[in-house]
Amino acid sequence: MELRQVKDHTWVLEGFEYIPIYRIDEHKCIFLDTGLAQEQQDLMEAIAQYELQPVGVLCSHAHVDHGGNNRFLQETYGIPVAMTAAEAGMCASLLTLKCYFLLLTPETVEREASGLVQHPDIIVPPENGKFPFAGVEFEIIHTPGHSAGHIVILTPDGVCYVGDALLSTEMMGSKLPYNLSHKQAAVSRQRLRDVSCDKLIMAHRGVAEGSELPSLIDQNDALLAQRAAEIQSLVVRPMTASEISRAVCNYYELFTKKPSRSLRFERNIRFFIEYLVDEGRLFMNTEAGVTKYSQLQ
Repeated sequence: MELRQVKDHTWVLEGFEYIPIYRIDEHKCIFLDTGLAQEQQDLMEAIAQYELQPVGVLCSHAHVDHGGNNRFLQETYGIPVAMTAAEAGMCASLLTLKCYFLLLTPETVEREASGLVQHPDIIVPPENGKFPFAGVEFEIIHTPGHSAGHIVILTPDGVCYVGDALLSTEMMGSKLPYNLSHKQAAVSRQRLRDVSCDKLIMAHRGVAEGSELPSLIDQNDALLAQRAAEIQSLVVRPMTASEISRAVCNYYELFTKKPSRSLRFERNIRFFIEYLVDEGRLFMNTEAGVTKYSQLQ
């Protein structure tokens, strides 16, 4: 992993995603997320290479690509982990963790993500505002939607780490952007319009000027509108969720031979179906005890 300075004390480790760190001094640092468990060896090599001394983990949300090494760093270095109550509850056990994976079997969840089971030392307060952690005062903005307890973190340098509250410009081609609630994620994005910052870090490989924030919000809103309209257009008759999923996968050419991956596609598609139902653009009926969705009530 390469270590790149964003501004002053705020840096990023460049892995599968950007892992921001706040460097208290030459060695001591606070991790803002910890990446994938599969990157653990690369992470440890980077810590050694750059002579970093982790003193805390402040987690934006407990998804596999953001909190995969939380427990490992917590146990290896004896350092505190902080996250919101909603995220802490989700990763309290394998069974609660299944609420995130939804369609995967409990044993699959255990096999693929048992490292996410963790018990944080500190719960981030539910209010927006200043949050002192590991000797540094951050600012927290609650942005639920992508996950139940997602937060955006501002460092003392004026750098805003948006986690997954926003996709970067490079990710605007995403076929099935994930949000637990697309509607709530859109509401949370609007809360960021008034944020004043010098730099932005988006987890999925994006660093931008703070002045680009309004445009990025607009681009994310446009992506949601485009994907929702595309999926709605594929509902050409009363269809089950599985039939819609097949149509969407064909449309976006999402072909995989891995059941766990196809189930993730289906989960993401279902969240779009739910959004369209709540927006009054798809309607639910039952046929022989099976729920079907259509564009006409």
